[in-house]
Amino acid sequence: AGLFILPFFLFSATAGQLADKYEKSMLIRRVKTLEIVLMILAATALVSESYSLLLVVLFLMGCQSTMFGPVKYAYLPQKLSDDELIGGNALVESGTYVAIILGLIVGGIAVTDNLSNGLELDKQTILGTCLVGVAIVVYLTSRQVPLTKAVDPDLKINWNAWKETWHIVQFAREERSVFLSILGISWFWFFGSAMTIQIPAYTLDVLNGNETITTLLLAAFAVGVGIGSLFCERMSGHRIELGLVPFGSIGLSLFSIDLYMAQPESYGAHANSIGEFLMRPGSLRILADLALIGAFGGFYSVPLYALIQKRSKRQHLSRIIAANNIINSLLMVSAAILSMVLLQSGFSIPELFLII
Repeated sequence: AGLFILPFFLFSATAGQLADKYEKSMLIRRVKTLEIVLMILAATALVSESYSLLLVVLFLMGCQSTMFGPVKYAYLPQKLSDDELIGGNALVESGTYVAIILGLIVGGIAVTDNLSNGLELDKQTILGTCLVGVAIVVYLTSRQVPLTKAVDPDLKINWNAWKETWHIVQFAREERSVFLSILGISWFWFFGSAMTIQIPAYTLDVLNGNETITTLLLAAFAVGVGIGSLFCERMSGHRIELGLVPFGSIGLSLFSIDLYMAQPESYGAHANSIGEFLMRPGSLRILADLALIGAFGGFYSVPLYALIQKRSKRQHLSRIIAANNIINSLLMVSAAILSMVLLQSGFSIPELFLII
């Protein structure tokens, strides 16, 4: 997790400058070309069982995500009108979480004994082929992205990352509502990462389940975010409706409290399948809580992204999105540190959910 997040600290400032200086569809295609190279490298590492190389690839994937974030969000207001921004951001958010679900499902299927035996291939080869195949499809899709004008073609790139990081954070602070929106989004990443990072241990230690149950719980959260993001457009009436933000925050709190209240009595039998888990009393309540936490997270975050895009100066927007990514990363690391401190102090995982 640290290796993946580290590039957001190191390279977000540079990524924001590049996204403001150059035409964005070209940058998207180049980032997606890099993705093919990285997935070939990942497939090689999987087949050769080179775990240190896999860690290097993970870091490089963090670099690639760092480059893509400012381009993706700053592209939307160049092609969408103000009354379309909520819908555009809702599609990006829901699409992202649908992709997470598909990744969990396809990744899980790719390493099953039945598939490898049926295809007479080892699991690493199947998984590597999936990665490279998806990367190629994504690159072909990126070729359909329409051209946009560069917003600040005369910008001189400052390669001093630390100095430029301070500079872009000052851009973000120029408009108070934009900076408060960034802090709000960063809180959601703090909240979401603190919850989702603990789901595997919660499944194992509290629910007495396995990796399949973990995937189900994460999928419930991801489906919730996707549904909440899409409903956000309907509920806002195609306007940037900030009233949804406190509504979302109340839902995040209420259903996190209920998730603490829903912790089951200790189960003697281990749940080896989704069916066995669902037969247990209280399991549907836990799934519903996670899905609703995700849904209210969608209500909470989508209007904030749209507000940043609307109220930021167009020639600075990519750098402001980069500043958002830096602060998001700080809050995610803070969430991990807080979780470690609380759990090592004797708090249980459900109590951690309650505190968050």
